[in-house]
Amino acid sequence: MATIPMPTRQLFIDGEWREPILKNRIPIVNPATQDVIGDIPAATKEDVEVAVNAARRAFSRNKGKDWAKAPGALRAKFLRAIAAKVTERKTHLATLEALDSGKPLDETVWDMEDVAGCFEFYADLAEGLDAKQKAPVSLPMDNFKSYVLKQPLGVVGLITPWNYPLLMAVWKVAPSLAAGCTAVLKPSELASVTCLELADICREVGLPPGVLNILTGYGAEAGAPLAAHPSVDKIAFTGSFATGSKVMTAAAQLVKPVSMELGGKSPLIVFDDVDLDKAAEWALFGCFWTNGQICSATSRLLVHENIASEFIEKLVKWCKNIKVSDPFEEGCRLGPVVSEGQYEKILKFISTAKIEGATILHGGSRPEHLKKGFFIEPTIITDVTTSMEIWREEVFGPVLCVKTFSSEDEAIELANDSHYGLGAAVISNDAERCDRVSQAFEAGIVWINCSQPCFTQAPWGGVKRSGFGRELGEWGLDNYLSVKQVTLYTSNDPWGWYKPPC
Repeated sequence: MATIPMPTRQLFIDGEWREPILKNRIPIVNPATQDVIGDIPAATKEDVEVAVNAARRAFSRNKGKDWAKAPGALRAKFLRAIAAKVTERKTHLATLEALDSGKPLDETVWDMEDVAGCFEFYADLAEGLDAKQKAPVSLPMDNFKSYVLKQPLGVVGLITPWNYPLLMAVWKVAPSLAAGCTAVLKPSELASVTCLELADICREVGLPPGVLNILTGYGAEAGAPLAAHPSVDKIAFTGSFATGSKVMTAAAQLVKPVSMELGGKSPLIVFDDVDLDKAAEWALFGCFWTNGQICSATSRLLVHENIASEFIEKLVKWCKNIKVSDPFEEGCRLGPVVSEGQYEKILKFISTAKIEGATILHGGSRPEHLKKGFFIEPTIITDVTTSMEIWREEVFGPVLCVKTFSSEDEAIELANDSHYGLGAAVISNDAERCDRVSQAFEAGIVWINCSQPCFTQAPWGGVKRSGFGRELGEWGLDNYLSVKQVTLYTSNDPWGWYKPPC
């Protein structure tokens, strides 16, 4: 168990630490011990006003030459400096993240490496942006020329979740800053500590004041006024479908663009031509990584009936081998869920599944050896029907539901039987079948013979109620750029449409 003290921070506005105007704070609860280990500032609409104004000034300062219209290489320099500081503080940041969110330390170390990598990636894209300006457009008329400018959208509001507290924030912060936008980040109140440490890093590297402002606080008190603010030009949101719908409603009043990543209920299809142990490990990793709190979790497992009983038996054996413990214990692979509210919610999903007639084959409650903390055993639920809540709704916890199928067509139909469409996976040794299934999936991300790998270079996002827009890769940068067409008349001849006056 780590015992490092939690840093005491304020809001980060205009390059400075500022006490919230109403002076409120939110306790930080360690999910592994249920102890209060510190607190974070609670921003309200008054603070949002100050932060948005700071971002607006930073965007237009010196006619935009300080940031928005500066060479991409200048912004890249800051992004690389931030990446270097994250790497330097990796162990400290990973420790804070594990204490705050309950994620295993091995995972949070990996997350911090990805955070640095994300800043590096977008530094490269920021540098490349200038060379791509004035990309020519081919026209059918010789007396016109046309080209495209890509310009930053302006001030962006970034609202991010608690399952990857710093990494999910950086998926938005890095590309928005690379594009030349200025930003107000509102992380989840359930895990904000590392985002405030990012503020400290920004201060240390001398990021121009107001370019990135970080407001911790409750969604209703800080997130909602940010989404509705008339001086915010775009909102990028990751979180639940219900909150996403509210954010869209607020943005709609001003016809403000939004991009949304809203979770899922992703399927994983296992055919009967696979190595059962390899497939079992991917099936569990796909649902139990990040303590089961992952929007793209392949939490609906579809197994071919020919191997179902043997495969489910393997799953249980692998499951029993997963180390559930304090995140700082050597070899921890499943820590506590993030909060008491999430803990109660997940247990309710499990009890409802039982009431509806499903079988809790493994897990389903607190591990016997852990008397406190928000721990839930890795849970496997069988005898699931498509009308059950456990099949239809996102649990956001370590709960896998299993169903069998007999044909490829049936598997695809079951896989697509969801309001969501974020991720989908298929495991089979038949490459042609994997290709057919990949094309048939109604999802934004498909994995073949694996589940959950995520690379900064590749697009991320969903369809249906999983949202729209893409993060990561070049698509992530495009999220924060406006496309401007410029067309010029190149002929010396008059246009000649109207008869000239005498």
